[in-house]
Amino acid sequence: MKFTALIVVISDKDEEAAIEEAKKAGAGSVTILHGKTLGLKEKKVFFGLTFEENVSVLLFVLPRKLTMKVMRTLRKHFSLDDPETPAMAFTFPLTHVAGLDTEELQKFEHDIKSML
Repeated sequence: MKFTALIVVISDKDEEAAIEEAKKAGAGSVTILHGKTLGLKEKKVFFGLTFEENVSVLLFVLPRKLTMKVMRTLRKHFSLDDPETPAMAFTFPLTHVAGLDTEELQKFEHDIKSML
């Protein structure tokens, strides 16, 4: 089975909803990293404090056939194509994967077979 990494950078407030939507679309486990966005535009200042938006980076390892379904779901529900939305998603192929849960692999195989 070939795998792809799906990386989603999304506002902290949308983290739980994004994970739920991804799971509904067939994603299994997720690794969550927390960070801040730094863009080209100057950040808002409020009483001398700089406002930086906290983000969650969601890392999904998915079968290649399932990746676009999950990504389309997230693009739709979180308006990722809107330039005003402070979120993005991207994928890259994985050539070697170790440490995946065998129960999750069986679930992926079942989901892929049911899609055919």
